[in-house]
Amino acid sequence: MKSHDPSSNRNPRKILLVGDIGKAFLDIGNITDERYELCANMLDAVNAAAKNDFAGIGIVMAGASAKLSSALKALRDISDAKIILLARMYEEPIAIQLLASTSNGKNEADDYLICPIQPDKLYETIMTTVDSSASKVALSAPADAAIETKIKHLERLATEDDLTGLKNRRYIWEFSRQIIERAALENKRVTLLAFDIDNFKHYNDVYGHFVGDEVLKQAAVLMRRCCRSHDVVGRVGGDEFAVIFWDDPQDKPVGAPDERRSPRADHPKEAIFIAKRFVRELENSELTPLAGLGPEGKGVLTISGGLASFPRDGSTIQELFQQADKALLEAKRSGKNRIHLVGKPQSDIADID
Repeated sequence: MKSHDPSSNRNPRKILLVGDIGKAFLDIGNITDERYELCANMLDAVNAAAKNDFAGIGIVMAGASAKLSSALKALRDISDAKIILLARMYEEPIAIQLLASTSNGKNEADDYLICPIQPDKLYETIMTTVDSSASKVALSAPADAAIETKIKHLERLATEDDLTGLKNRRYIWEFSRQIIERAALENKRVTLLAFDIDNFKHYNDVYGHFVGDEVLKQAAVLMRRCCRSHDVVGRVGGDEFAVIFWDDPQDKPVGAPDERRSPRADHPKEAIFIAKRFVRELENSELTPLAGLGPEGKGVLTISGGLASFPRDGSTIQELFQQADKALLEAKRSGKNRIHLVGKPQSDIADID
């Protein structure tokens, strides 16, 4: 960290907040001058960090410049403060990428929190680390690491399916609500793929639940392999899965105009392409032989699914799931091992070029 001027302000228990705090916090009335200093943009934040010693810096990702990575590097050059990204669910993939990026051997950010949150959550997250490092009677480093690992594990349990590692139903619904809200404002599209595994009950009844669990895990691995990094894959119950396809905001070059789409345009081609690729992967991938089953422990997974898109098929996540489930049931009635689009007869995606 570069040295500060002796006359600079020093308040190691104060946090710098950057951006539109109304998009990150549930109760902005609790953001007091005693705890926080506010900056509207990253340029002001860099100047403030150069003049003050902050315990931490919280950056609201909503509305942040496309040059956020460069701004984070600038903050790192002048401050040792803990940098926390305040991300909405659909911004989580970008936050993860920023956490993995390095500058001069340092990560561009230290952690991220999913918003909206109470201001106390951010303050406690930062100050717990500061107090732990400064305390003379703090727990040993191994104990601190163990506690932090346990906390992160508990946080994952709240949003992840413990069997497959995919996002859970709660996360899928809240993420979908947020991304649909964004899509409505920015004239974007969101597509939901709902699918389940054909004849899944057979695996459980014939081979037992252990084998059924392995089938679910393998389906999860294949689906994630087929999707783009920002798409969200979840297990919503039993052998039922959901994938949220949405426009990656980082794909658009800085300064490029938004792509304008008709509200009733066809389903996004990317979602159809990925769904087709997933079906092919399943058809070409034999189940891994499972312990104790011998040659009978092999098989081919197939799925039935339905695709529904916002805004053409529904304006809420509830409506999209209802429509996708209807298409899924039609796929089942049509012979399984297929994915149907909403709103078209004979709508197997295999028939779409």
